[in-house]
Amino acid sequence: MLAQRWRPAFFALLAVVGIWALALTGYTLARNARLTADKVRAYVDSVQLDNLSGEARSRSLRKLAEMLNALSMEERRKARMEGMGTSWFDQMTDEEKAWFLDATLPTGFKQMLAAFEQLPEEKRRKTIDDTLRRLRETQVRLQTSDGDPNPGTNGPPPLSPELQAKIRTIGLQTFYSQSSAQTKAELAPVLEELQRVMESGRPFRGR
Repeated sequence: MLAQRWRPAFFALLAVVGIWALALTGYTLARNARLTADKVRAYVDSVQLDNLSGEARSRSLRKLAEMLNALSMEERRKARMEGMGTSWFDQMTDEEKAWFLDATLPTGFKQMLAAFEQLPEEKRRKTIDDTLRRLRETQVRLQTSDGDPNPGTNGPPPLSPELQAKIRTIGLQTFYSQSSAQTKAELAPVLEELQRVMESGRPFRGR
């Protein structure tokens, strides 16, 4: 009699355990399936682009572009800051470089550039400074997470002083349109961070 009384509770407990097990399995699968900067690095390291040609080469380039575009904002920032894909970029033809840069531009990039150029000169300067500061903070954070005992002392600045001067003198939109593919690639992390700053609305406050 006692066993029959507790049987429904026992089956209910089994059901709860089963639900939690399924949920945990689903979470684990989703976490493992989530694309990360480390997975992008592993893919880049696993393929010798200079040994590929024709459709195999094009397919590999498309896959790398798709992987970068599928990253979350933070993982994409990490990939850019760590220069993932740089070895491939150096091996691309000029045509491939132009395609790759266009394929990996964030959505709304051109509209962002146009909106940035409409800001007063002082606002543009402050926005660029804010962007470079945020990138530098990201660089330090990444170095710290990698176990660097002296974060901030290694690695180049987010943007060279020469490029900063040209941007402020010529204007970002004009400078970008006139730049080589190599310079555009160097600008990519800065431009993506600039877009995040613009989307936050901070540059438009107090206009």
